[in-house]
Amino acid sequence: MGKQRSYKSLREEAFEANMEIPQRGLAIYTWGNVSAFDRKAAVFAIKPSGISYDVLTADDMVVVDLEGTAVWGDRRPSSDTETHRFLYRAFQGIGGITHTHSTYATAWAQAGKDVPVFGTTHADLGFGEIPCTAYISEEAVNSGYERETGSLIARIFKTLEKDPLHLPMALVAGHGPFTWGVNAGQSVYHAAALEEICKMAFFTLQINPDASPIPPYIINKHWERKHGPNAYYGQK
Repeated sequence: MGKQRSYKSLREEAFEANMEIPQRGLAIYTWGNVSAFDRKAAVFAIKPSGISYDVLTADDMVVVDLEGTAVWGDRRPSSDTETHRFLYRAFQGIGGITHTHSTYATAWAQAGKDVPVFGTTHADLGFGEIPCTAYISEEAVNSGYERETGSLIARIFKTLEKDPLHLPMALVAGHGPFTWGVNAGQSVYHAAALEEICKMAFFTLQINPDASPIPPYIINKHWERKHGPNAYYGQK
């Protein structure tokens, strides 16, 4: 399979990003996956299903095209492959997707709650509250669970008129977080940052159950200074 092309650099990108999941404490055992997308070639490399991180190698990565066909690798791809495939089709400009079951982000997903913008840490990362989808319907589960999970995420962004490049994350009710970025590494960065934001939000409500989101003008300022056209955060 795939003798004409090995997709070596893409598989290595996906492998390195997947290894960040246990390194950052975002999942135990096999509870997470990352994919790296080559939009020009219209293929993505993704973690194989059920393979523990401590034995994972770049050669274990599976390369899948946008039709869902494996074009390189002998392993079975992640059970979440269809969710990744749907999101690559739905969200232009993304080049990596991460899914974990990190503790705090998953707790918010299980509670079915959006994450309010309680502080500037959140505003620096994403423009607006982090949405949680509705529960997936029984019909959708039976017609294609993983594909319909991707559809849930895409649909809530369309309904809320949110830009997925300005808010690179979502919670799937009862399931867990999905994050994305311009490449696989950035998608893991967003997963780690999301976990911290969800943790901070949880403690905020423990300290003050009546806490309110920060004012929009503060949210706008922090987003613009880091991501806007005249951003001045960091080095040129």
